[in-house]
Amino acid sequence: MKKVLIVLLLILSVFVLANTPGVYSKSIDEMSLEEIERELANITAAIGPLKQESGDLYNKIVDVQNRIGGVEQRVRQLAWEIEERTEELIYQKAMFDQRVRSQYIKQRTSSSPLLTIFAGEGEAADLAREVSFSKVAARKDRTELIAIAENLVQLKRDKDSLEKVRQDLAIAKASFAQRREFLEGEIESAEQYKAQLSAKQKELLAARSGSFTSAVGEVPVSNIACSGPPGSPSYCNPGGGTWFAAFSFGAWTHRKGMSQYGAKGRVEAGQNYVEVLRAYYGKEPVGKDTNGDIQVQGYGSLNFEEYYLMGIAEMPSSWPKEALKAQAIAARTYAYRYKQNGSAICTTQACQVFSKSKADNPPSAWREAVQETRGKVIEDVITYYSSTAGGYLTTSGWDTTDGQGGEGFATRAWESKAGSPWFYSSWYTKGFNTDTGTCGRSHPWLTEAEMADILNAWLVLKKHRDDARILPVTINQCPINGVTGDPYSLEEMKNKANENGGAYTGVSSVSVRYGNDGQTSTVIFQTNKGEVSISGSEFLEAFNLRAPGFVAIRSPLFNIEKK
Repeated sequence: MKKVLIVLLLILSVFVLANTPGVYSKSIDEMSLEEIERELANITAAIGPLKQESGDLYNKIVDVQNRIGGVEQRVRQLAWEIEERTEELIYQKAMFDQRVRSQYIKQRTSSSPLLTIFAGEGEAADLAREVSFSKVAARKDRTELIAIAENLVQLKRDKDSLEKVRQDLAIAKASFAQRREFLEGEIESAEQYKAQLSAKQKELLAARSGSFTSAVGEVPVSNIACSGPPGSPSYCNPGGGTWFAAFSFGAWTHRKGMSQYGAKGRVEAGQNYVEVLRAYYGKEPVGKDTNGDIQVQGYGSLNFEEYYLMGIAEMPSSWPKEALKAQAIAARTYAYRYKQNGSAICTTQACQVFSKSKADNPPSAWREAVQETRGKVIEDVITYYSSTAGGYLTTSGWDTTDGQGGEGFATRAWESKAGSPWFYSSWYTKGFNTDTGTCGRSHPWLTEAEMADILNAWLVLKKHRDDARILPVTINQCPINGVTGDPYSLEEMKNKANENGGAYTGVSSVSVRYGNDGQTSTVIFQTNKGEVSISGSEFLEAFNLRAPGFVAIRSPLFNIEKK
């Protein structure tokens, strides 16, 4: 048993040492994506066998436990048998001693000369037979006594042997359990490390999909040059040939609460601030005692109504008065939670933008909007808001004149009617204007080869979720959130796609379908491989991981246009 256990443990030790990934000499931040890819491949190759071995060890532990249970049951049975046979031996020994004593007495009395002389012939014969039978009985008792004793000794030996087996099994079980615990720890560490390695790719995807909330602010919004569709003032013709561009409805927003451009459009159509708030938050404002101070990060304690709210820089003061009132109540309600809790509110878009210069000298229209709505808040609602949600809000549904989506929703959207430059835009800049970086591009249009490349990336992603080389070909020239790496070239991506079902080399047309949930449900391409339908979420992921430069889809509701 010990030898078998030692061999098993040696095999396990060799296996773990051979398959457990070593500690990488670089930190993840120092590694290139090529190095990350190699590490991911090594870890993925190692985790599978480790999990298999851990499962095998678990089965062995269960088997050993069952065997221990069987041995323990047999040990208990033997203990009972030993006790029973011991009692039997004691009884038989007592009977044997009694018979030996009786035989001795009879022999002593029967050997008396007087008894023999006075006994008759028949009596003497009977006496001789009785003595003879007693001797036979004594021999039989002695034989049975020896047999019981030998059986008792064997039972004790069996019990001791089983106890030894049980101890060996318990040692084996403990060793298996210890090894499995070690393997589980190694697996957990490897999974965590694998997740960290994939984080860069996820960071890239988050950066391109949008990871912060846009708001209008006091500064007029810049309309990105060449970002519009054909026929619009901001359209730039990319040239001859076949071109494709992705247009997002809205951008970089949580799509909750109030749309600021939507509020503007509603007010321009005749709605007052109460109607606007009811449309976006489902409730009307009520009066509260909002006097006192609020803690503001970087500024300490500020008067809530007279100073802090005067410095909210979330909507241009030139906008209609009723829209400003809706904004004042939304901002007051959002900050009121901080005031009540006594916690400090931040001054950026992570909370809501506060400008000290504006608070020192608030524009008259904004001052009036704050003063005329003093103390008004919306109860039991977190009053999220953002510039442009793209015609749909997760908290209230379609933000259109009839509250419906469907064909033509874009023309009925309040944000579109208000003229939001972000309502329908194609993005190829790093931020909100060309000054933030364009990676050498002057427009967002992609060639047919570039669109086919994105389809190939989608195909590879379906089979290889952890492929860290699915990155923009320009990622080293134009890092995104610091991400660089070793992306596939267009030719390498095509070869990779050929390994996974056949590459796309030509794209002739595209159409898009929208869902009632305010997201693009399906993107349909006509290709060299025929028609291919891709879910909106899968296409968005592939597009944002592979599109060159800063070209990106920045809303789950988007369209693909062909030029």
